[in-house]
Amino acid sequence: MIDSLHTTGRRARILIVDDDGMSQRLLQAMLEPEGYEITLASSAAEGLDMMLQRAPDLGLFDIMMTEMDGCELTNRVKANPTLRGIPIIIVTVLNDRTSRLRALSSGAEDFLTKPVDCDELCTRVRNLLRLKANADYHDKYSQMLEGEVGSSRLSLLESEDLYRSTFDAAPVGIVHVSLDRQWLKINQRLCELLSYSREELRSAAVQALLLADEAPEESESFRLMAAGKLDHYVVNERRFRRSDGSIVFARVNMSVHRDAEGRVQHFISVIENLTASKALEAQLRQANKMDAIGQLAAGVAHDFNNLLSVILGYSELLISDMKQGDPIRVDLEQIRAAGVRAEQLTRQLLAFSRQQVLQPQLVDLTKVVAGMEEMLRRLLGANVELTANGAPALALVRVDPGQMEQVIMNLAVNARDAMPTGGGITIETVGVTLDEVYARAHVGVKPGPHVLLCVTDTGAGMDKATQSRIFEPFFTTKAAGEGTGLGLATVFGIVQQSGGTIGVYSEPGHGTKFELYFPTADPAEAGAHLVALPDRLAVRGSETILLVEDEERVRVLARAILRKYGYTVLEAQSPGDAILLCEQHPGTIHLLLTDMVMPRMGGRLLAERLVPIRPAMKVLYMSGYTSDASVREGIQQSTIAFIQKPLTPEGLARKVRAVLDSAAAPEPGARASAVTGGSPVARVG
Repeated sequence: MIDSLHTTGRRARILIVDDDGMSQRLLQAMLEPEGYEITLASSAAEGLDMMLQRAPDLGLFDIMMTEMDGCELTNRVKANPTLRGIPIIIVTVLNDRTSRLRALSSGAEDFLTKPVDCDELCTRVRNLLRLKANADYHDKYSQMLEGEVGSSRLSLLESEDLYRSTFDAAPVGIVHVSLDRQWLKINQRLCELLSYSREELRSAAVQALLLADEAPEESESFRLMAAGKLDHYVVNERRFRRSDGSIVFARVNMSVHRDAEGRVQHFISVIENLTASKALEAQLRQANKMDAIGQLAAGVAHDFNNLLSVILGYSELLISDMKQGDPIRVDLEQIRAAGVRAEQLTRQLLAFSRQQVLQPQLVDLTKVVAGMEEMLRRLLGANVELTANGAPALALVRVDPGQMEQVIMNLAVNARDAMPTGGGITIETVGVTLDEVYARAHVGVKPGPHVLLCVTDTGAGMDKATQSRIFEPFFTTKAAGEGTGLGLATVFGIVQQSGGTIGVYSEPGHGTKFELYFPTADPAEAGAHLVALPDRLAVRGSETILLVEDEERVRVLARAILRKYGYTVLEAQSPGDAILLCEQHPGTIHLLLTDMVMPRMGGRLLAERLVPIRPAMKVLYMSGYTSDASVREGIQQSTIAFIQKPLTPEGLARKVRAVLDSAAAPEPGARASAVTGGSPVARVG
């Protein structure tokens, strides 16, 4: 690899110069997994000595250091003929314009602010090392050519052939530029990159088009190079418009070519295609933004579910004690209906944030679509034509079938709303294999066999700005009051949590296509089996339940529900109280009903502490959401019991009865493994 391995085959060497030991170790920890050889220096002077003794391939310099700062160190490096080709990244807590300009003016190729994002750091390092490797390649073949030209063993014609073949074989675009900025010699890679022929690239019109986005500082740098005052400059991000109108993002490294007397003859510009890495950076930024929004949404849903537990729980308890036709009952049913609608919204937030508890099974998506076809036709209306094309004998995927139906319905409704005067919707399922190229171009995708679920409409389409936001919760292009903006956010969360990936392709006036890829499951894999719910009339009991919940209103509600259904309740408002109760209660405790997220000690760790004391006690978790991957996996595999908030009387009673009637609790070691996933880390909430 040209990024972590130099063209010689050795590991790329990176020198980190920072007087803060913690910052040094953090940068080292980020870069070492990429395969680089890391050297540390605690001062600028030490770093310069190291570079003179053994030149690295790249330097990371902090600005704020005693005696000599990072900018001064960069100046000295760039002034040294043997070191000036080493790319430098300035890393600092300073993020003002003056500091950025000072860093770049010193000759540094790039600038990063602390705290440094690991993915961004690695991407920038890879790009600069790739550029240096390409520059080294150019220098080597130029030196080789000069030596061969002076050798009597090669004729001038052979030298020219060698030069041309090496020039065109370069992995980057190379162009020789005259002092008046005319493109002279152009290699084949640059023609392919910009989609113009050599003749077209030599024309003034095409060159004017390609240089139209040039910034003023580029022109000034060119003027200084022509005057012999600057040997090279780098443009980290340059836009070139190809012949088909598409945009290529590139890094441009221009250097001076001098004659034997040192006079500037022309310039050599190395142009590296960054379009793919730019696309990956954009995907990474979008993924980070969605994760941040998801964490916020999950936190809101968690607190909101506690409130909804109180609203729904007490309204149902009161309704159950009232006669039909009672006017107060009618009012309470309106309160309950509003609570149910709010519960649906919180579930959508949890789906978006990938914190919803799924119950996956082995599913044929073609059969899922076929089973929904009649319902979808009624939902879409007579002016929308639905076409369903499903591949027969499709490979199975491991997903929650109910959630997949929600995904398909949300996409269909979204497509219908984009066609107010009617149109067509096509839903297709097909088996595909995603290769390494596709996986590298899409964050989070693994190569291999997948099932593609594709939903296409003939609606109004979307521009790029709208496409970049469609999966954000509460973002909608509909009029006020016509949508919550959670439909596509829900789709995004379910697909991501199911291990899939989703992409959207659209143009204004040309419709929209959503492509959902799900990795295929091993056909021999056993599906998750759900515990059958008990009969509605057999949900009462007389067992003793230890209830642990730090939210008082939810705890009082759960206690009231359990006592109404005949259970004896021991309640604790904290894990510490629960441990004390468990140790001191003289009788049997049949079930631990605990919240997942509590201060100082979460439900997982509490269960692990209590199981050795009460090995026959069963455990039922409850929460508005769970971000614990091992617990979520246990829920999906039915190895641990879980009930989603908000709580309702019948829902809680049925779940408690099901857990109490299930097989005997496992041995303490097995229970601890199932509950903790081997990692007894308390969750603080």
